[in-house]
Amino acid sequence: MRNTILIASILPAIALASCNSAATGDSAPTASASTAEQAMVPAGDPVELAENSPFAATSHGTFAEPWALAFEPGTGTIFITEKAGTMKFYDPATGHTGTVTGTPEVAYGGQGGFGEVAFAPDYETSRHIYLSWAKGTPGQATRAVVGRGTLVCEGDSCRIDGLTEIWQQSRDGARPGHYSHRIAFSPDGQHLFISSGDRMEQDPAQDLSNNYGAVIRLNLDGTPAAGNPFADQGSPADQIWSYGHRNLLGLAFDPNGQLWDIEHGPAGGDELNRVDRGANYGWPVRSNGDNYSGVDIPDHTADDGFSKPAISWNPVIAPGSMIFYTGSMFADWQGNALVANLGTMSISRIAANASANTASEEARYEFPKRLRAIAQAPDGALWVIEDGADGRLMRLTPAG
Repeated sequence: MRNTILIASILPAIALASCNSAATGDSAPTASASTAEQAMVPAGDPVELAENSPFAATSHGTFAEPWALAFEPGTGTIFITEKAGTMKFYDPATGHTGTVTGTPEVAYGGQGGFGEVAFAPDYETSRHIYLSWAKGTPGQATRAVVGRGTLVCEGDSCRIDGLTEIWQQSRDGARPGHYSHRIAFSPDGQHLFISSGDRMEQDPAQDLSNNYGAVIRLNLDGTPAAGNPFADQGSPADQIWSYGHRNLLGLAFDPNGQLWDIEHGPAGGDELNRVDRGANYGWPVRSNGDNYSGVDIPDHTADDGFSKPAISWNPVIAPGSMIFYTGSMFADWQGNALVANLGTMSISRIAANASANTASEEARYEFPKRLRAIAQAPDGALWVIEDGADGRLMRLTPAG
C-alpha cells in the first residue's frame, strides 16, 4: 500500500516555466566503455531522440511521478522514489522491478510527496539509506523531512528497517511547494548536505531564525556539524551552511570537492551557484528574474553584497536534478555538470570553473518529455527518468 497523506486543500501548484529551445548539441563525445560493459544491461525498448543527439537511448519501464533515482553501491540496482509515496527498485542486470517496503508516510499534494533517495558514504558496511519527503502536520501544513534507515534486500524483495527522522524544516509551511530536499555527501564522507527551499514564502530565506532557503550541513546522524558558520546563533542557524536560496533542485560536489547547487528562479533567473561557507545568495532581495506578477526584482550587481550565480538562465531551463560526470563512457564530458531539465525537456551540459565562479552551458540535448532526474551508472552510462504519471526510465549511451 502506498504511504500517502493526500493534502485536500492546497494552493494551485505553480507550473514550471518552459522555453522551446532548440538543442545546441555538439558531436558525440569520445566513448571508451567496452562492449562487454554495455552488454551487461538487457536491451530495452529504443527511444527516438533528435537526429543530432549524442545519445542512443533505451527505455526500461515506467514509473508513477518519479522524483529521484540512485544506484545502490556494489550492486548497481537502481532505486526510484515515486512522488505519491512508493519506492521501487530496478535491477539493470536482470530487468527485475520490485517495491520497497518500510517507506515513510508522505504528504502528497502540489510539489509535495516522496523526494530524495541517497546511499550513505559507508553504505557497504552500514547499509544506511537516506530519504527525504514532505511530512504532513496538523492543519494541512507540511515540512520537508530527512530520515535514515537500513536497507535490507533478500532475494527479490527489499525493505527499509528502522527509518528514523534525523532532520526537518524548522517550522510548518502552508504552501505545498519549494521543499527542495536534495541530499549530497561531502567527498570525505563525513557530512550530509541538504537543500531546504524557501517554501514559496521568499522573505524567510534572509532570516537565520529558520532554515528555509538554505543549504544545511550536518553530521551523518543529523546533528549540526562542527564549523558551521552561524553556530553561535543557536538552533536552527547552527545547521546552516549558506542561505538566500529559493528552490534548490540540484545539489552536487564537483570532482575537485566543491559543492554546487542549481535552483529555480522566479519568472526567469534559474541559477547555478558555487556553494560557499556562510555565503548569502540574495533571494528574494536579488534575482536575475522577476516576480510572476511582473514586479521587478533587482538583478545581481557587483556591489550588492551578495554571492553571485556562476550562470543564470532567462528564459529558464527549470532544472530537475544535477550530477557532475566522472565516468569513461562519455570521456570528453568528465568534470562537466549534467542537468536534467523539466522546462526545456533537455539535458544541459555545463562547464563550471570553481576558482573563477563562472560557468558556461556547452550544449543542450533535447528529449521528448520533461526530465525529472539524472544519475551516472557504475559503467559510466547515464540514466534519466521522465516526469509525470508514466515517466520512462532511460539508459543513455553514446550514439553510433
